[in-house]
Amino acid sequence: MASASSLLSEEQFLCSICLDVFTDPISTPCGHNYCNTCITHYWNTSGVCQCPLCNKTFCNRPEFSVNKVLSEMADQFRKSKQQRQTSSTNPEPAEPDEVSCDVCTETKPKALKSCLVCLTSYCDTHLEPHLRLAGLKRHKLIDPVKNLEDILCKKHDRPLELFCKTDLVCVCQFCTESDHKLHQIVSVKEAYEGKKAELGKTEAEVQQMIQERQVKIQEFRRSVELSRKDADTVIAVSVQDFTALISCIEISQAELIDVIEEKQKTTDKQAEGFIKELQQEITELNMRSSELKQLSHTEDHLHLLQNFTSINSPPPTKDWTKVNVHQSSYAGTVKTAVAQLEKTLSQEMEKNLHDAELRRIQLCEVDVTLDPDTANPYLILSEDGKQVSHGDVWKNLPNNPERFSTCVDVLGKQSFSSGRFYHEVQVGGKTAWTLGVVKESINRKGVNTLSPNNGFWTIWLRNGNKYEANASLESPPVFLPVREKVQKVGVFVDYEEGLVSFYDVVARDHLYSYTGCTFTEKLYPYFSPDVIKNGKNSAPLIISPVNHTD
Repeated sequence: MASASSLLSEEQFLCSICLDVFTDPISTPCGHNYCNTCITHYWNTSGVCQCPLCNKTFCNRPEFSVNKVLSEMADQFRKSKQQRQTSSTNPEPAEPDEVSCDVCTETKPKALKSCLVCLTSYCDTHLEPHLRLAGLKRHKLIDPVKNLEDILCKKHDRPLELFCKTDLVCVCQFCTESDHKLHQIVSVKEAYEGKKAELGKTEAEVQQMIQERQVKIQEFRRSVELSRKDADTVIAVSVQDFTALISCIEISQAELIDVIEEKQKTTDKQAEGFIKELQQEITELNMRSSELKQLSHTEDHLHLLQNFTSINSPPPTKDWTKVNVHQSSYAGTVKTAVAQLEKTLSQEMEKNLHDAELRRIQLCEVDVTLDPDTANPYLILSEDGKQVSHGDVWKNLPNNPERFSTCVDVLGKQSFSSGRFYHEVQVGGKTAWTLGVVKESINRKGVNTLSPNNGFWTIWLRNGNKYEANASLESPPVFLPVREKVQKVGVFVDYEEGLVSFYDVVARDHLYSYTGCTFTEKLYPYFSPDVIKNGKNSAPLIISPVNHTD
């Protein structure tokens, strides 16, 4: 609601006697208004009850009551006037981001409106004439705008109230009659609404781009997290591996030292025997030397002749000229030990590399459950979707397009079209099974040859001991050398690298890999428990969680 100060002029609130704003105004019978005190004092001093303005005389002094409506309006006008006087003498300066009054010369208060005709912004005090004078009321007032000249046509100095959709520029009315005469013209408001809608659409697109990049950030963070886990696993396994290798080297070194020392002991023992035997012969020779000396010094001719024959010849001794202490050659021993160590280290490193590789791959574990809509009617699935086995009873199930109708197969519910994923399946107690991944478009209504050519990347067991894979239709199946019967199979896929690998989880050994694959559609985990034969192979295939503590 407009205030009294904006609807009435100041003269309408002034008492014609005191020339000030009404105080307790009253109205005379002739219709004029005065302050109660002013008219009472005027009549008391003049002695005649006469209206000061129209000179109408009243026989009896009228009884007055305060005009409440006029009194309230006068009080409101007085307060408004005081506020204007206060603000005009000490106005609050406009903030840096606010439009200031162009008329004020010292302190620049905040502007309330901008005039498109005057090209001036006004504060509350200087806006008042535009609200009161008829000529100024026709001017177009808008919310305060900085740089008013920017909203005027540079050529015609008229407000830019129209928009040319042909040239995509704002124009004035005169422009539509000259440079933009045949162009598609709409009001600024209509163009504003259209562009605002476009901005909304662009904003939605930007938000979508933001969300996509936020998702990408999460992917990167997930990759970094997996990489960190991978690094931690490799470090832990490497420490174990190198510790084991160092221990292996130390053991080999100790064994080599034992062999060398044992050979040296043999040499020592042989030399000691020879020395003892030589010392015995020396003792006997010394005794003979003494006897010869005694006999040579005797003067008894008969005694010398009688003993000469028995003493003159040396005592029996060994011919030591060809006797030598055998010096052991350790080069062959060391060479043999080093060769054996290299073989052992190679085996250990290969085993450790497979173990480290499997540990890294296990970090890509995904939760896989069996899809009952794809299961052959002979198959029995557990309620949790983690086990499948062959049954003797054909179940009456809908023959939907996804279901295998001929082969006893079932797929996982989860599909993958990017990234890396891994799961493990227990196969212990079975004599036949097939595991791997398949593309979405495989034939599900007939017999399939298990080959990448037909969309199958699998390995299988037949007859309890025959493990195979099939790289292509043009070549026979590949026999997989397995040292011990596989109890648990790990299946790993790297979609972008075109890699499908299989592992013996218990033996920590690599079984087989399909490399250089080209994946162009969704991949699904594939399971076939095979049929029961002669009461054998009734055990289920079991999808089991990865044990990361092994």
